[in-house]
Amino acid sequence: MSAEATRPAEFPLPETQRRRGRARLDLRRLGRVALLGSADRDRLPDAIAHVAEVHRAHFPHADLEPLRRAYLLAESSHRGQLRKSGEPYITHPLAVTLILAELGAETTTLTASLLHDTVEDTEVTLDQVGAEFGAEVRYLVDGVTKLEKVDYGAAAEPETFRKMLVATGNDVRVMSIKLADRLHNMRTLGVMRPEKQARIAKVTRDVLIPLAERLGVQALKTELEDLVFAILHPEEYAETRELIAAQAAGGHNPLADMAQDVRAVLRDAGISAEVLIRPRHFVSVHRTRRKRGELRGADFGRLLVLVNEDADCYGVLGELHTCFTPVISEFKDFIAVPKFNLYQSLHTAVACPGGEVAEVLIRTHRMHRTAEAGVVALGNPYAQSAPPPVASVPPAARQASAAVLAPAAAVPAPGPVAEAPSASAAAPQGEEPVDGERADPTRPGWLSRLLQWQQSAPDPDTFWSTLREDLAQDREITVFRPDGRSLGLPAGASCVDAAYAQYGEDAHACIGARVNGRLATLSTVLLDGDTVQLLMGQDPASGPSREWLDHAHTPAARIAIQRWLAGHPEDARTPQDTPRTPVSTPGVRPVPANAVVDMPGATVRLAGCCTPVPPDTVTAFAVRGGVVTVHREECPAVARMKSAGRAEVGVRWGESAECRVTLFAESFGRPQLLADLTEAIAIEGVAILSAKVEPPSEQRVRHTYTLQLPHASCLPSLMRAMRKVPGVYDVSRARRPAAAAR
Repeated sequence: MSAEATRPAEFPLPETQRRRGRARLDLRRLGRVALLGSADRDRLPDAIAHVAEVHRAHFPHADLEPLRRAYLLAESSHRGQLRKSGEPYITHPLAVTLILAELGAETTTLTASLLHDTVEDTEVTLDQVGAEFGAEVRYLVDGVTKLEKVDYGAAAEPETFRKMLVATGNDVRVMSIKLADRLHNMRTLGVMRPEKQARIAKVTRDVLIPLAERLGVQALKTELEDLVFAILHPEEYAETRELIAAQAAGGHNPLADMAQDVRAVLRDAGISAEVLIRPRHFVSVHRTRRKRGELRGADFGRLLVLVNEDADCYGVLGELHTCFTPVISEFKDFIAVPKFNLYQSLHTAVACPGGEVAEVLIRTHRMHRTAEAGVVALGNPYAQSAPPPVASVPPAARQASAAVLAPAAAVPAPGPVAEAPSASAAAPQGEEPVDGERADPTRPGWLSRLLQWQQSAPDPDTFWSTLREDLAQDREITVFRPDGRSLGLPAGASCVDAAYAQYGEDAHACIGARVNGRLATLSTVLLDGDTVQLLMGQDPASGPSREWLDHAHTPAARIAIQRWLAGHPEDARTPQDTPRTPVSTPGVRPVPANAVVDMPGATVRLAGCCTPVPPDTVTAFAVRGGVVTVHREECPAVARMKSAGRAEVGVRWGESAECRVTLFAESFGRPQLLADLTEAIAIEGVAILSAKVEPPSEQRVRHTYTLQLPHASCLPSLMRAMRKVPGVYDVSRARRPAAAAR
């Protein structure tokens, strides 16, 4: 924006003097024509006429008066400013507005885009914009206005993006204007120094392109990708360009023949459809080449089939798979399961007569508009009379599209943050948010999560690096809670991420999870459609271990864990740091085996592999040294000894009430768990002969206890008490394979 604006006729003043020292400009003196107009007041200036024509193609009854007044104000306020290319600066807001008009943006967005640089680069103020054009236009202009470097220094760029994202949380049209603004600046970036081109291209690649993808604005995303590709990878771009030029010069295009065949098939089937050849853009060709190697003619584009109704999409699919050979592995149904960015289409691939494979996209005309323009195609979703934004969008989106949609509470951010537009100040009565988010396609789950975690990242560097990392996760999954409600998470998220997405910082007390009904560690990576039940501990003082950071995939989880660890350094040791000296009860005498065997003089031992206690059914075998070991009959060692030909020794339980048993406790790692388990055992009146805690594996901890029971009847109640300890998910008798008897 302002980086390309100059006034060569003026001596450049210091930034502080330019922004703070000059008197507030009288709007009438600045743009007398803008306010008073000429004698032919209703006539549109020639420069804006083309924008108006494109706009009327999408909105035939649009009121063009705001566009006329906005252009006159923008032209008069930018008059004398030049871009680095030498063009009058007004060409930039005009180009940005034309980009948005071609995408189908409504009048308010176009009005704001014409004015989007006035507050930043001229003496027009936000109050003047609001007084002349209303609160919504004021909010949009403020949302895309940069913060001053004189105030923020090196933090100006990340804090500007933070401010812009917060504003986008209230009105997604802010980001629409920013994306169009960046596209035009990228188109004209050649006049910049190479190092500045590279810096702007990297920010575009890391932040703006992922945002365009998430908002579904594919038309802007693909062109931005190509422009960044040309700057950051000039050699590969040149090779790709030569490939495309050579293919175009070759004459024959197998997709053209395939398109004719598809038209004939659909015509015979009575399906009204438009069949187009959709060339791949440069980055798409480059990626396809890296994936497939040498490219063939059909690899340079795809067929696009546009129909009128959803049902026709599946009709076209059936005809194609009947009349051509389908490549089943390439089939994807994004109509039944839309992408998180509103994208809907059927994807398939069929074999051409010459043996090449043609990819085919099938969608309705309205789906196509949404695929190209994303949230821009929603029009003004905040107006009470807004029509349904998109055909066949998810049910939650359809429910909200016809109502006034309340903006989410703006999150405080450094620097000035605009007030929300008054048109969307309150939600409709009775509308319930879904999982704490609005049922609104303009406020998707990823944006809500982004706005949430950015509050916990006050440091600009942390915010900037985390934002880039978050936006690099380009796919989203949906997991379900036991009550049927859903959580949106990035692909690769674990149970740790689900815990913090559902409970916020209360997730510090999470001790485990069940995924699809089965116990799972917190490190378990979730898949699309999984059902997740999070198990919460009862100890409010418990917290995460450093190991959780290895499994946290989302910024919200990582930032929350890091904050807790920083505030609890004495509790931040991982379970591996905890001493593992055996635990024993002083003064407890090991109990002799209370089993009687039919071998006089033999030493009787209860097998450690199964630790039998009365009234278990047992058997015994003689081993070396005159020792007889007693096993439970279902012990795996019994079968091995029998197969080895060892003779069984008769055995029965004696009269002694005391007995010894070995129990295994499986738990999730947490502080004070060992203390809680030993306390539960002591309350049952059981003595601990020895205890061993194995090193944790994926947050699971295995405890082995050798216990002296006053009576065998105590065992069931003891095991129940141990299972009730928070974090313990299983307690069992010893069933491990025994070592070979000697």
